[in-house]
Amino acid sequence: MTCPYLEYRSSDDDHEFDHDRPYCAALEEFVSPMKADVCNDRHDFDHAEDCDVFRRAAEQTATPEPTD
Repeated sequence: MTCPYLEYRSSDDDHEFDHDRPYCAALEEFVSPMKADVCNDRHDFDHAEDCDVFRRAAEQTATPEPTD
């Protein structure tokens, strides 16, 4: 499974790129191809375990468990 915060964009506010670039919606910035390997769970990476940005974003959006 790919990180839900990973997007590929062909431009930013000022430039058109010749190819899509990996963009982290949690960081709100473009990331390196090496970082995108983690986001895409390539090379035995797991974004849920290996990416601190994903973990922080997931914690912030987690719904608290109801208590009885």
